[in-house]
This record gives sequence, structure tokens and C-alpha cells, in this order.
Amino acid sequence: MASAAEGPKKYAFRVPEKQVKTAMDMVRWEKSEAYYDLLGFISSMCVALQGTRQTQQVELSSVLQKVSDALKRFEQLAIETPPVDQPARFGNQAYRTWFQKMQDESLALIEGALPEGLKEAAPEVNVYLVESFGNATRIDYGTGHEMSFVMFLMCLFKIGAIERKEEVAVGLRIFNQYLNLVRKLQVTYRMEPAGSHGVWSLDDFQFVPFIWGSAQLAVNSPIEPAQFVEDKIIDERRKEFMFVSCIDYIRQVKTGHFAEHSNQLWSISAVPSWSKICTGLIKMYQKEVLSKFPVIQHVFFGSILTLEFVKPGTALPNPRLGMIPRAPMAAPPAPPKFAPEEPK
Repeated sequence: MASAAEGPKKYAFRVPEKQVKTAMDMVRWEKSEAYYDLLGFISSMCVALQGTRQTQQVELSSVLQKVSDALKRFEQLAIETPPVDQPARFGNQAYRTWFQKMQDESLALIEGALPEGLKEAAPEVNVYLVESFGNATRIDYGTGHEMSFVMFLMCLFKIGAIERKEEVAVGLRIFNQYLNLVRKLQVTYRMEPAGSHGVWSLDDFQFVPFIWGSAQLAVNSPIEPAQFVEDKIIDERRKEFMFVSCIDYIRQVKTGHFAEHSNQLWSISAVPSWSKICTGLIKMYQKEVLSKFPVIQHVFFGSILTLEFVKPGTALPNPRLGMIPRAPMAAPPAPPKFAPEEPK
């Protein structure tokens, strides 16, 4: 995500719109700045999250604290909006009431979170946040809604509201808080999976936490890939690692043998290293999510995330995992003037 490293550029903020109207527009999307920015952000977060644990202490800046407070407020609204009695088993109508309440409050919350000088970005950034909790018409949730939240976070970085050094806090606290909220919504309102491929999909609802969760485990992992389906490991590690928390959630909401209801994840357990799992999942994300018109037709583009073509020859970002990038080291101490003689 180049802009985070180079400093924020100036934007003519505007309310974003859907611009991928036909399958032909997918060619433009896959060569767009937004596509490359998204993969760059996902890759950068992978590198930052290596070797981290959900339980470690992180500090939240004022902006991130207010984003966290907004997510807490949305959770409180869900508590205040219980499911209603209805004949249909799935898609509880109370979700629409919750969605309207969330939408009514979100713009003011985001405006309050943004620092002075960036508050005019709120109407543009807010669209990505509102879109990240599911569809109020269909009462469903899927990887496109998850992507909208990732884009919301990207926007905060790109406009300079938060800095690159806050990536770990974003992954361990804000994204994890978002995950817990949408899981609560899925269960409370019996939301349908949007565009699920059933047993052949990675997961009914999420994808990115498997990417970032496997990156967490790429350095100093206490568990091997073959162990993540074991009940004992899940019980011990679900609060420490994003990937294991996802497996735990699947275990709670699905019955039967893991290999039967989550075949793709079961097959991943045979991959020898977490870094290979992570890079493989990024490729799968490109193929199964980013290249699907039914998902991308709902993506919004504005001044921050654009469909402008990337410069010719731009390489697609890909994380280098397995070792934590070294911080700049202090100069070594000067050697003593008279070193002791070596024994002969």
C-alpha cells in the first residue's frame, strides 16, 4: 500500500458509487489501482501480523479507539434489537431494524473518529463501513461485505487518518472486533451466506481472517497446520490466534465431521507450512472472490479507491513470510583500542 509509506496524498472526496456494471468491466477492475491497493494492503497486513497473538497488548490511537467505540455501539444496537418471532427460519426481519439504526448513526460516528482536516472524508469512508455488515434486503452476509470492511480500513490508512505502524493494532483489535460483531449478527438474525458454494467454499461467511490468521502463525507458531482441526488445540488456542478462532466458530455453528462440512479447510491442514498456506489463500482469494463479478458488482469506487488503471508493469503485491522484518539497528559499539592478544 504505497500511499501509507509515502504519506497521504490529497483527495477530492466524494460519495463512492458502484462502477463495475458488466462482466466486461472486470478486466478494468483487475488492472485498477483499487485492486492492486487491496492486495497490497492484505499483503502488508500479513507481514505485520506475523508472530503476533490476539492476547498481546496493543495501544489504540484516538482514531482507532473511536472506530472501536463505533463497533461497540453497533453491537449495543443489536442487543437492543432482539430477533422477532416469524415463520421463516432464516433471515430474521429484526436485522433490517438493526441495519437502519446502524446506518442512522454511522456517519456521525465516523466523522467524530476522523481527525481535524479529514472530516470531509467521512461521507466517502462511511459507505464502506455501512456496506460491511450484510445486505438489509436479502438479510445475507458474505465475503463481499467482509471486503467492504477491509476497504474501510484501507481508506483510513490511505487518507492518513492512521499510520502504517498501527497495522498490528488494526489486525488484532479492530478487525477482530469486527469479526466478533458480524458473527453475532449472523447468529442473532440467522443471516444467510451470500453466494455460498456450500461444502466447497472455504467458509460460509469469511475469507480474510484465514489469510491474516495463517500469516500470524508463519513465525514462531506453537502449532503445526495439521493440528488446527484438533479439539484440544482449538480449545487452547482460539483466543490467541485468528485462524483458530475461525475454526472454533465453524465448530460451533456446524455439526458433523469437519472433513465433510469444511472440505477446503480440511485439505489445507495437509499443507506443510503456514507461510505456504497464507500465500496459497491469497491466490485462492483472487480466484474465488476478487475475480467474481457477482461480488465485485457491489464494490464502491470514489476518490480514495479508484478504477483508474495502474501504471504498466506494476507487479502484484505478494507477502514474503517466514521472518519478521528487522527494525533498523543501532550502530555497533566501537571496538576497544587495544584488543587482547589471541592465544597462540
